[in-house]
Amino acid sequence: MESPWRKIGWTAGERNKLMEEITTYKPSLKSVPQVRILFLGPVGAGKSSFFNSVNSTFRGYVISQATAGSDAKSVTTQYRTYGVKYGSNGKLLPFLFCDTMGLEEKQGAGLEMNDVSSILKGHVPDRYQFNPSAAMQPNVPGYIKNPSLKDQIHCVVIVLDGSKVEILPEELEKKLREIRRQSKQANEFDVPQLVILTKVDEICPSLLEDISYVYKSKVVEKQMQLTAERLGIPLSQIVPVKNYYSELDLRDDVDILILMAVRQMLRLSESYLDNFPLDESSVVNAKERKMNNLSE
Repeated sequence: MESPWRKIGWTAGERNKLMEEITTYKPSLKSVPQVRILFLGPVGAGKSSFFNSVNSTFRGYVISQATAGSDAKSVTTQYRTYGVKYGSNGKLLPFLFCDTMGLEEKQGAGLEMNDVSSILKGHVPDRYQFNPSAAMQPNVPGYIKNPSLKDQIHCVVIVLDGSKVEILPEELEKKLREIRRQSKQANEFDVPQLVILTKVDEICPSLLEDISYVYKSKVVEKQMQLTAERLGIPLSQIVPVKNYYSELDLRDDVDILILMAVRQMLRLSESYLDNFPLDESSVVNAKERKMNNLSE
């Protein structure tokens, strides 16, 4: 395409502007010091690699913290929450990435659907060991019986391999649609969702040399439209990214796509927090919210 279908500035100044917006962000509720962003997706889609890429962008050099791989089975077997640090002083940013076992086509393998509901509601502790054949039960050690708003998920990110959208197995598509349904029913308000398409540089030859052509690529646009149709999600809630995997140094164009994705997550998380009054207590449940609304 001659003209991009999403207009972005691909300059160091734009990168710095995005960085400033994210590093100065603060959740609107005092009871939520860090918004929680849950990552879900098929095995090998690039969930952990995306976290590592975000961490690299904010650290100023390529780094790996979350274990990433390309095995047929999920490398991640625990529920993990990762903070992101900014710069050499290690300032912790006000958002947490929540990593999970990957989704698998076969029943009884990969992340259990009932575990997704427990995570969304805030019952699952950090380092919980997933059991693909059985969902987490309330009697499991560490189970959070009365989660507060800060323990709950504020935004769900579905990570998909952009080069495999058209061959996404039917059973996986059903699981992803079920996740969308659960996100709408987990709490009183819908948990907003964002889809990240990774590896877009592998589906369009011109992007291998210059990722800034991403929004001029008809192939990428087609994959995003197909994703919107298959998952029933608005195109505005789908963003493409390229993860760092072979590079030794950071690139402004790669950083810009990563930072735009993170900014969108924060905006969606903030829209979720907007549902709650500013004087929200640390313990939140539907009954208390209704009582508060009646008393105001």
